[in-house]
Amino acid sequence: MNLTFRQLKVFEVVARRLNFTSAAKELHLSQPAVSMQIKQLEEQANTPLIEKLGKKLYLTEVGNEMYNYARSTMQQLLDLEETISQMKSLHKGHLKLAVASTANHFVIRMLARFARVYPKISISLDVTNRSTLLELLEKNECDLVVMGRPPEGHNLTARPFLENPLVVVAHPKHYLVREKQVSLKELAREEFVIREQGSGTRSAVERFFNEHNLKFKTKMDMSNNRAIKHAAEEGLGLAIVSLHTLEIELRAKTLNIINVEGFPIYRHWYVVQREGKRLSPIAKVFKDYIMQEADGLIKDFNLPIGE
Repeated sequence: MNLTFRQLKVFEVVARRLNFTSAAKELHLSQPAVSMQIKQLEEQANTPLIEKLGKKLYLTEVGNEMYNYARSTMQQLLDLEETISQMKSLHKGHLKLAVASTANHFVIRMLARFARVYPKISISLDVTNRSTLLELLEKNECDLVVMGRPPEGHNLTARPFLENPLVVVAHPKHYLVREKQVSLKELAREEFVIREQGSGTRSAVERFFNEHNLKFKTKMDMSNNRAIKHAAEEGLGLAIVSLHTLEIELRAKTLNIINVEGFPIYRHWYVVQREGKRLSPIAKVFKDYIMQEADGLIKDFNLPIGE
């Protein structure tokens, strides 16, 4: 049955009022126009929907069913209008965010503050590695991604919003912790626990060592930032990680930052989306929020560099 929304709306009003004249007034249509819409709908249904007995209109059995569906449809459309209105006014909405595991800690802190400003929104957060983040963007399965600089050629729009300092950390009893400053040659003699090949951190570290004509010794590579920090805490090697992931360990004094020549290595965090993607109102607001507020939030961590 190829009915139109206009026909269904006209029928809902006529069925509710059971009077063509009052229905026409409510719809701001002429009575013949209303009668024509009902006739066309009955032709589509191939059965009578309204019958006239004496001076009164009555719904047929099929008409009653049609009325129930029409009322349900009209209510759903009203609900949709209300939902859209609330989303535009940011009283409601769903944010789909994916972040690199190395950004997890500070992004959750930003989300907590954001949610206090917009308490009625809901949030989906996917914490994963770089390759999966790129896959999520490719499949359009998230609104925004927070990660290191994305590679070229993926049809992405990326904006830097925060410096991401990479620092060298070790168990507090490691002999280099006591040094006022460690040269790069000294550092190159050590073994490291580090992120897997292809990760943003690994690429930045390898590029840094190559630029200084030094070899980088890998004892163990891992895809999980927490595991890397834990390995460094257990003395399995030095680690190079984002300063923004170290708040808990530095306060607990389970890891120390080593003051190394040329460090921190400064990268950036980026907020990334598919090129041409039309963001929802809440996603737009969140993107603006992190562009404006991220730097102040990180300063609240009060993390030391080189101490």
